[in-house]
Amino acid sequence: MHEHAYALRPVDHGRPLGDLELSAGALSQAAADQLAALTARAAGAPTAMIHLAAAGALRYAGGVGLPAQFDRQRYVPARSTLAGWVIANDHPLIVTDARLDHRVPPDAPIHAAGIRAYAGFPIRDPEGEAVGVCAVLDRRPRPWTAAELAAVDEGAQACMAFVCERRAREDADRQRRFLDALLESLRTGVAACDADGRLVFTNEAIRRLCGGCGADNLAATGPLHRALAGERLRGLELTVPRPGERAFVLSADAEPITDRDGTRTGAVITVHDVTERRRAERFREAELSVAGVLAGAQSAAEAGPELLRVLSESLDWPHAELWLVDAESGVLVPAATWTAPGSPVRIRVPRLLRCGHGLAGTAWRSGERVWIHGVGTEGSLVTADAVEGPPPRTALAVPIASGGRTLAVLTGFAGAAEDPADALVVLLSGIAAHIGQFLERRRAEDLAVALARSKDEYLALVGHELRTPLTSISACVELLRDGEADLVPELVAAMDRNAETLRHIIDELLDLAALDSGHAEVAADPVDLSGLVAGAVHTVSAAAAEAGVTIEAALAPDVTVRGDAARLGQVVIHLLDNAIRHSRHGGRVTVALTAPAAASVELTVADDGVGIPEDERDRLFTRFYRSTRTRDRGIRGAGLGLALSRAVIDRHRGTIRLVPQPEGTRIVVRLPAHAGSDAAQPVQRVTSTATSPPRSSKCG
Repeated sequence: MHEHAYALRPVDHGRPLGDLELSAGALSQAAADQLAALTARAAGAPTAMIHLAAAGALRYAGGVGLPAQFDRQRYVPARSTLAGWVIANDHPLIVTDARLDHRVPPDAPIHAAGIRAYAGFPIRDPEGEAVGVCAVLDRRPRPWTAAELAAVDEGAQACMAFVCERRAREDADRQRRFLDALLESLRTGVAACDADGRLVFTNEAIRRLCGGCGADNLAATGPLHRALAGERLRGLELTVPRPGERAFVLSADAEPITDRDGTRTGAVITVHDVTERRRAERFREAELSVAGVLAGAQSAAEAGPELLRVLSESLDWPHAELWLVDAESGVLVPAATWTAPGSPVRIRVPRLLRCGHGLAGTAWRSGERVWIHGVGTEGSLVTADAVEGPPPRTALAVPIASGGRTLAVLTGFAGAAEDPADALVVLLSGIAAHIGQFLERRRAEDLAVALARSKDEYLALVGHELRTPLTSISACVELLRDGEADLVPELVAAMDRNAETLRHIIDELLDLAALDSGHAEVAADPVDLSGLVAGAVHTVSAAAAEAGVTIEAALAPDVTVRGDAARLGQVVIHLLDNAIRHSRHGGRVTVALTAPAAASVELTVADDGVGIPEDERDRLFTRFYRSTRTRDRGIRGAGLGLALSRAVIDRHRGTIRLVPQPEGTRIVVRLPAHAGSDAAQPVQRVTSTATSPPRSSKCG
């Protein structure tokens, strides 16, 4: 039995079979005819044909000397054709006489065309699959010589070269189209330049992110230019300005493109927008920094400038203000202002604002956030006479409340158009809550101080009674020292130490009570602070050496303050002793005395020791406070030294605060300078501000 229906094996390499047609762009009809003519001439045959498989049929590609029936059939079914047999069996078919060869189906088209002899060889694709047939035909029976068959085989191989070339072009074109579609669909921006630095590709994302000539700049002088020079860039941040709006922040990766020989043929860059991520990071850092500033400050006036600086730099504000509510006077007073160094924007700050007046007063009255655009325009809450230089694009005010009462108002001015986006609203709400808690805490601490004073008065009364038994203990110590029992020396020493400790505690409590109540005498003499600090360093040097701690001092010369030398020396000794005791063996204590401004001097004592836990920092200057780390390491002390130091500094109209840092402890003392103690600080004044229409008031 012989099969007369030949099923073509599927030839699928990721595209339809018809895609292999030798047509325009690969091999024209004339070229296919010429290739068929060459094959026919080499095989000594009158007819030659080239067919390609096309989705279950045969596609006529070219030929010479075709019978009339063949010329009219551009597509023919593969079934019952000799070319179909060649493809189905993946083998050449040599027929000397079609009428006698049992492999030729009775309904084969060659019978109707009068073809008697046939020799067909498969045309293969690059993977070796049969995708077509190159054949010669003759109307008379004939045996085919080896040379003639070799000529047909060579013709088939020549067709295979064209198939490979077309396949390569199709694959390259398909890959290019796929890559183009993929790159255009990406949210990541992509650009490439050639070996001369000319921009040859940009996708939609990079055109949108860079805009206009921004993408060209990547190739001209930017990361692409550096990559073309051989650099491989990772995570390079670029800022793309947008007039009147916030700039884009882009993260870029770039690298050179090289061929197999290592020759640079271009460079490619990818960028993605990290604006919101960087902004969110700045917001988190700003909130943490604000919390740190508030934790180390003793008053809103002290915290205000640093708080505004941290917040403004995070939000790119050229100007910011912090207003406090004076409930007794019913007005807002500026606690602090901040203007970015070098900023052309200058806002005139009035001495006070009444409820409902100006931007801050409007937020105070409404108890809600206020956003305005068009700063300095007619009818604005911030009028033109309050603005020097180019006006900001946006201004906002955030009320700071606690317990249903507005305690303060935070105002900020933005150089770019600003919208009340969710992230910004959350940040400002959180910071307002921090400041509100800080103000309430300071108020509570003031009340606690008043209560402590009452307790101190009681301690002052009983202090004499406490000294009496201590005197007796000391007398007993003297008597016990005359004993001869083996344990007497240890008992005597223990009693002596405990008595001395109790005496020291009582002295500090009484001193603290006297300072807080105003009963302690504090001199107001010129004090050589440089010499005082140097002497204190010398005093504790032996203790530092014994503890294995190095002291490094950098003291400005001739720094003078007005105050009590003994009291100030007491503070310096305590800070140094505290730093030494909390340092590890081999640690370092640094002491710095500077005069950062004409009206003030600054003393800093820092160590790299155990530090203060973040959640305990706000209690550092309270009485009897000893951190968990101090107790865990058995460091001696009663927890009164810093409280006493704070009381002394307060009496000198100065400040003492903890500056948070990753490791160790840093204490900063600021005192009025002797030479500039009477100098007034410059204040920016304004004669009028904008008002708003009256509404239901929440002021007070």
